[in-house]
Amino acid sequence: MRLHTLIAVSSFLCTPLALAIDSQDFVKDNVFTQGVEGPTMYNDTLYAVNYAEQGTIGRVDNMGKSSLFVRLPNDSVGNGLQFDEQGNLYIADYVNHNILKVPANTHQVEVFAHNAKMNQPNDISITKSGALFASDPNWSKSTGQLWRINTDGSTELLEKNMGTTNGVAVNGDNTKLYVNESVQRVVWQYDLDDELNISNKQELIRFDDHGLDGMRVNSEGHIFITRYGAGKVLKVSPKGKVLKTYKLKGQHPTNLTFNESQTKMYVTMQKRGAIEVIEL
Repeated sequence: MRLHTLIAVSSFLCTPLALAIDSQDFVKDNVFTQGVEGPTMYNDTLYAVNYAEQGTIGRVDNMGKSSLFVRLPNDSVGNGLQFDEQGNLYIADYVNHNILKVPANTHQVEVFAHNAKMNQPNDISITKSGALFASDPNWSKSTGQLWRINTDGSTELLEKNMGTTNGVAVNGDNTKLYVNESVQRVVWQYDLDDELNISNKQELIRFDDHGLDGMRVNSEGHIFITRYGAGKVLKVSPKGKVLKTYKLKGQHPTNLTFNESQTKMYVTMQKRGAIEVIEL
């Protein structure tokens, strides 16, 4: 080979290979707005906020066909979504400091919990009892709070003066709670007692770059974290070790959820207004 050919081959071999894309489109670009968030599954149907326009919730069947589920009243805009075992849907309404509720088998929207001291409830995680945990960031001040919303709709402030709280997730047996701070790029782990009180706060994992957004815990106790700006989802052990990196088509994932068998992971993509899916 000529020298310049050898140099070119050497340079190629020394260049790190880009990660292969692990996802494919489930819902195409701009079907949802850039506010797409809060994916959650119920009865083989995927739900997410801001379908076609802000202040709505859309649903997507298992073939990827989208339609309007409900339009939120009073200029409310949803973020996190969760269903309970009875089929009631809960919505973090960051505009009006609410947790909204759509009772099972209805399209009616009601206020389940309200607290004017909430900044803007963002993501929510539901426990076996039906109680919720809600992150509550103040983006302008890079601070945040953590709330518990009890089954009677009462609210309890669990922690204030945190970083920019965003993703929140509870494990299957409701013994661990995970909360991340987007700007500070850290995930915290708490112990939960039988009454869902938090204790023993510990750093699970911290990152040097890119933001953090929604999280979920699978049936094996592994934490899945969306890396906003990095175009990745990480699978992290309860000990804080990165077990796997999933590369997305887009760069700005906002949240994720699993199908009921946990064979698929659905990821909402902000800049695309789309939803990607990964076969697990």
